[in-house]
Amino acid sequence: MKGMFRFNYITRILFSIILFLAANARALTALSGSSGWLIPSFVLAVAINVMPSLVNWRLKSKSLREMANGCELLEIFLISTALSVVFNVAGWTGLLSVGSLKEDWRLWLTAALLCILVEAVTFWNGIIRIYILSAQLGIKWRLVGAFCGMIPLVHLIVLRMLIRRVRAEIQVENDKILLNESRCEQKICHTKYPILLVHGVFFRDFTHFNYWGRIPKELEKNGAIIYYGNHASAASVADSARELDARIRNIVEESGCGKVNIIAHSKGGLDCRYALAQLGTLPYVASLTTMNTPHKGCEFADYLLEKIPEKQKKLVADAYNAALKKIGDDNPDFIAAVSDLTHSRCEEMSSLLYSGEDIFCQSFGSKLNKYSGGRFPLNLSYHLVKYFDGDNDGLVGQDSFQWGENYQYITTKGTRGISHGDMIDLNRENFDGFDVREFYVQLVSNLKERGL
Repeated sequence: MKGMFRFNYITRILFSIILFLAANARALTALSGSSGWLIPSFVLAVAINVMPSLVNWRLKSKSLREMANGCELLEIFLISTALSVVFNVAGWTGLLSVGSLKEDWRLWLTAALLCILVEAVTFWNGIIRIYILSAQLGIKWRLVGAFCGMIPLVHLIVLRMLIRRVRAEIQVENDKILLNESRCEQKICHTKYPILLVHGVFFRDFTHFNYWGRIPKELEKNGAIIYYGNHASAASVADSARELDARIRNIVEESGCGKVNIIAHSKGGLDCRYALAQLGTLPYVASLTTMNTPHKGCEFADYLLEKIPEKQKKLVADAYNAALKKIGDDNPDFIAAVSDLTHSRCEEMSSLLYSGEDIFCQSFGSKLNKYSGGRFPLNLSYHLVKYFDGDNDGLVGQDSFQWGENYQYITTKGTRGISHGDMIDLNRENFDGFDVREFYVQLVSNLKERGL
């Protein structure tokens, strides 16, 4: 990859010079008194914009190659624009002259218009590619790019930031493809029993928006068989547990798999523990892994339910329940779901929840180092949770995560940390210090090594 980028750098300089010649062909023709190279320079300029990026042929997918080509076009635009600005400033200030003042004025005006046209074509060719194909730019960076694109000089700085972000994405995604190809035959996630992914509260298993982000596809690429809980988004622990029990029995009966390995996020962990202890689901479960589950509840939830007036609570609950009915929930119950996440309620339920003696059980938790490290909306409660529960992931305090025979508490260096949403790849974001997709691949691979 490094050698490829070095070759790109050399090619980029050459293409930038060609684009500069084409963009400033009108002035260069007048200054040199010859137009013999005019048509070839335009042909090459067009070729730069339409030809596939031959230097990126080693990238492993078409979308990555197109993104890389978009970055190349934007780099070429930046370099050729810088050269064009210097050239045109020299012309307008009289350092380059072809005749009278009147002739110069007309020449440099038409030359500038041609330059803007050619550079604009190259810019839009590149920016459209990365805006359409990049996943890591997100809404934020697209809006920043659009807004700052109207501010001279600032737009060049922001453009460089966009290019660096997309290049980093290309590198990460290409390396991931190579890694998966290298271990394809091993099927390191092909466990004895399939994986059941159980979502948390206030979300559903939608077809077109996966609660678990890019994780399921990554697991499937490495041999995993995936099922989803498909339970309601907002219900009491007991009601959600009944749905999950029915779902698990259905999976076992239809597939003949015998058991499932459960990976449950947030409230989903409590739902599963209730099902295992109270509903006879245990014989159909090989392991239970909980992710950022509030096993001891959330003290800040007790505070909110106590302090918020009943009228306001009812308004919020009614609005939420009405919205959820429209997207598939039969009988959502906002208050019941929230109440079962309080510290006091979890203490009451502790004797009703599975304690983890008979099967392999483990838990994971994460720390959001700063409020700004998280992403909307799951970071809004960070300071409130910190006041009541200490270090947290934006929603759940550190002391509430631990359960089972194996527990890991993870974060990153610096100010970022890992939020409640990061643990399920909610924002589909790559960031330094934590590769969520590979984290789950290794987790499931460990289940396979245990014979599960």
